[in-house]
Amino acid sequence: MIFPAIDLHNGQSVRLFKGDYQKVTLINKNPVQQAKDIIAAGVRQLHLVDLDGAKSGQPKNFEVIKAIRESFSGFLELGGGISDYQTAKDYLELGIDRIIIGSAAIEEPQFVKDLLKEYGGERIVIGVDGNNGKVAVNGWIDQSNITMEDLIKVMVDNGAKHFIVTDVSRDGTMTGPNLDLLWKLKQDMPQVNLVASGGIRDLRDLHHLKAFGLVDVIIGKALYEGTITLEQIAEVEKNVS
Repeated sequence: MIFPAIDLHNGQSVRLFKGDYQKVTLINKNPVQQAKDIIAAGVRQLHLVDLDGAKSGQPKNFEVIKAIRESFSGFLELGGGISDYQTAKDYLELGIDRIIIGSAAIEEPQFVKDLLKEYGGERIVIGVDGNNGKVAVNGWIDQSNITMEDLIKVMVDNGAKHFIVTDVSRDGTMTGPNLDLLWKLKQDMPQVNLVASGGIRDLRDLHHLKAFGLVDVIIGKALYEGTITLEQIAEVEKNVS
């Protein structure tokens, strides 16, 4: 699946540059309408991130997320600020198709193991964000010493199947995905589904990723720069299915 991304900050849709909260570009003041436009274009999946939640560790845009879920009839995945069982349960009961666990996979591993045991690997996705192969946490503000590969291996042992891999240094830069990183991870762990995120520019990048066996991709800035359109995404998805 190719996921258009909506990143929420203070109830609005924005893009960050390399995860920097000081470098914010307003995309749409009405993210609910933005979600409606995505489904109207024939794209039936959406990647949603509560940026404020990711930074604080608690949900900060719940009402907007609820409104998007009510207006978007396709497949919806959500990340940002999901660091305790009640929050995870609330979102899943809201009808979010799958939730993304990021920092908590390192800071609260038992909580993540319990979620995977209860809900399974199709509804719980692990977000693996990092720089230079090491995992970044707390909305990418802090850098850990844990490698992306080690985190994936631990989570696979606990039932995780899907991993959203983001090279923070590429995110919002339109410089292309980190093919070296993705290729190495795919070669070392061919059994897992890697979702490519960060730096995607155009259809050529999608073709390169597909050649690596990566068909799940998240697209953010390229949509708003116009180098990829919703109509192109819908067409690619139609050809795949």
